[in-house]
Amino acid sequence: MKQKITFFAIAFLITLNSFSQNTYVFLGSYNRDLAAESIQVYQLDTVKGKLSKVTSAKNTINPSYLTLSPNGKYLYACTDTKTPNAGSVSSFEFNPENKTLTFLNKQSSGGENPVYLSVHKNGKWLVNGNYTEGSVSVHPLLENGKIDSIAQNYQYSDGSINKERQTKSHVHSTVFSPQNDYLFLPDLGADKIRCYRFDENQKQPLLETKVPFTKTDLEAGPRHLTFHPNEKLGYCIEEMSGSISVYQYENGTLKQIQRINTHPEVITSGFESSDIHISPDGKFLYATNRGKENNIAIFSIDEKGLLKNIGYQSTLGKHPRIFAIDESGKFLVATNVNSGNVVVFKRNSKTGLLKKVGKEVKMENVSCVQIKNI
Repeated sequence: MKQKITFFAIAFLITLNSFSQNTYVFLGSYNRDLAAESIQVYQLDTVKGKLSKVTSAKNTINPSYLTLSPNGKYLYACTDTKTPNAGSVSSFEFNPENKTLTFLNKQSSGGENPVYLSVHKNGKWLVNGNYTEGSVSVHPLLENGKIDSIAQNYQYSDGSINKERQTKSHVHSTVFSPQNDYLFLPDLGADKIRCYRFDENQKQPLLETKVPFTKTDLEAGPRHLTFHPNEKLGYCIEEMSGSISVYQYENGTLKQIQRINTHPEVITSGFESSDIHISPDGKFLYATNRGKENNIAIFSIDEKGLLKNIGYQSTLGKHPRIFAIDESGKFLVATNVNSGNVVVFKRNSKTGLLKKVGKEVKMENVSCVQIKNI
């Protein structure tokens, strides 16, 4: 009996160590210096939360947002962001054995200031959103990881009521539905979450739907959308209002069932809510506030999908734009653009609360993080 227990203990430690040694953290930044390491890759120790540098890439302007292929072999970046009359999407090949990140190619993003990327689960399609003029582009992905030229591009012109920030469309993210058969586009400028059916077998996969968009509250400024692991609920963070709207989801349609602040009620402005993610077990939701607060709002999720605020965690920096939760659900990594630091937090699976671990990483204008077990 003792030998059996010892055997399983050793097997567990081997599995744990293997997972730890194969979890990678990818960091993007706003950086116009071609000599700078504007994309950096670290290995995450999923026991202690320590980050160890693996490799980096130079000669890339403003790789502000990153995403990965389903198998983790290819990295895709929004590049030339915030660059007048420019905007591109770039591909890189990541080889963990050789510790290399190799540039493959880049294509026009179809608009100025690309801010978000998503890869279809089949690994054959890349979708990007362009913020400044409000558009979405769809690119085929080749077998060698390179990005092909644009297959579809839709441009929007409608805005909303805020005369300073909503004179026209500002698509802020491109999010696939849980089954990858619909694509949602939170549009900060129009106070809409646009929707298309996505047919992966078509040369132009975006197809119109009977319900082309969900209207949000006025001056909400919808930014990022995430779905619950049960695939029946969607959660959209609203940058301008500092709120989260909770939706029942079914076959491409969203029905609002709750709206809750990401900040204490005593705060009336300056929160600039940004990113939103749910723990893998579906029990907790996390959302970042920039501006005056620079924190992560923590919510519990009940059996109906409704949110209850249970606390706040400082990101220990300024302007937390993007954060990510590792696939095991043990760690949350936050990036602070203005203070240029990356902080690892250990997540309590029972309470949902966060605690800083390890030593933070410094990276100038760090703007995005993605985590992948490869």
